[in-house]
Amino acid sequence: MIIQYLQDDVVLYTCIVFSIVVSVVLHELAHGVAAIWQGDRTPIESGHMTLNPMVHMGGMSLVAAFVIGMAWGAMPVTPHRFRHGRLGDVLVSLAGPATNALLAVAALVTLGLLNTSAAAPGLETNFRTLLFTLGYLNIVLAIFNLGPVPPLDGSRVLSGISSRYRRFVDNLENPETLFFGYFLLIMMLERTEYSLWGFALDLAERFSNYIELLQL
Repeated sequence: MIIQYLQDDVVLYTCIVFSIVVSVVLHELAHGVAAIWQGDRTPIESGHMTLNPMVHMGGMSLVAAFVIGMAWGAMPVTPHRFRHGRLGDVLVSLAGPATNALLAVAALVTLGLLNTSAAAPGLETNFRTLLFTLGYLNIVLAIFNLGPVPPLDGSRVLSGISSRYRRFVDNLENPETLFFGYFLLIMMLERTEYSLWGFALDLAERFSNYIELLQL
């Protein structure tokens, strides 16, 4: 639980919570923008085209973000309104993880550039912590959400590509059990060399260092 950082490292705690909330909100807004582009006005009609975290995440998700460092969101869409049908569903589903990937790249490129500059030490250190946190958390979000289990984006992408997989998901009595199994697997792997968070941290550090080396 990240709530312990309130005593040990307030800056890191603030960076984690801020990064989670911003990343989830922008992830959901990306789904909304893509859906509108596909001809579906449901995100507008439901009032979800806003930066308000409460609208996208709800109270329970926000509490989870502040206490355990995990959160979720939702963007209502109506797939049968998409002008490109199944392809539209794939594009709308990919918009969220793609936005997380872009956020990660933007944050880590900025960090790499900042590492070669001589800014004010105090603010610079805190800003670096924020950029690195934003970078690696968005790597985690992008990869996690591409998992091929409902209700994650990866499941909708795979359903749009594979009719066999779509029939498999549609015939499941309790599709949420796949998600809980997937989540449990991710948690079990955290103490191994296949840790998602460990991979994200290593990739974020390597990428920001690479950007820094390009400036030397």
